[in-house]
Amino acid sequence: MHTCKIPQLDARLAAAYAFVRARHVAADIGCDHGKLSAALAGSGRCPLVLACDLRPGPLEKARVTCAPYGDKVQFRLGSGLAVLAPGEAEDIIIAGMGAETIIEILEAAPWVFDARYNLVLVPATKHSILRRWLARRGFALRGETLCQAAGRWYAVMNAQYTGDAREPDGLYCLTGLTQGQPGCADYYAAQNAKLKKYRLGLPDGAERDAVGELIAEMDTLAAR
Repeated sequence: MHTCKIPQLDARLAAAYAFVRARHVAADIGCDHGKLSAALAGSGRCPLVLACDLRPGPLEKARVTCAPYGDKVQFRLGSGLAVLAPGEAEDIIIAGMGAETIIEILEAAPWVFDARYNLVLVPATKHSILRRWLARRGFALRGETLCQAAGRWYAVMNAQYTGDAREPDGLYCLTGLTQGQPGCADYYAAQNAKLKKYRLGLPDGAERDAVGELIAEMDTLAAR
């Protein structure tokens, strides 16, 4: 048993940690400082963690953070999931980047379109775009945790491939599985402010009317 102190995680990383399955090998894509990798390995939740990052600097920080856990953490330098062989890790965490980058990473690795993989996704921006992409590409949200870290709202998503592709409605894209969670009204208000700004740039027509209806729905949710 390790006697060193496991790094304290902020609300965002703590939510991601909770979605990682016990006794599974995990890959921490975009590991940055390595705190989540260290927590997963140091707590014994994962027998092995693959800490991966695109840049040498953050990966070196992760090496220092994870040093107490020896060979329970391995390090990979490279882009996205290209650093992994299919099946090498079945729990995959992608955090610290925008939704569009997360989508690019997943699209570039067709092997993740398989129910064996447990995806933990933490988009820094454009949550609604990621929810829509997941639904359209046959992934189901198994869970979602709304939280704040460093003054920003995060929606930590747990997704698994089912092959059941569908076209989600606008309200689902904006709220996902967050209804009823602490802080959801403030989160919806923030999401709606962006939607209202988007509507200002639309010409009169069907799309502008549809966005207006969605804004009204979001206003109702935020007022509850």
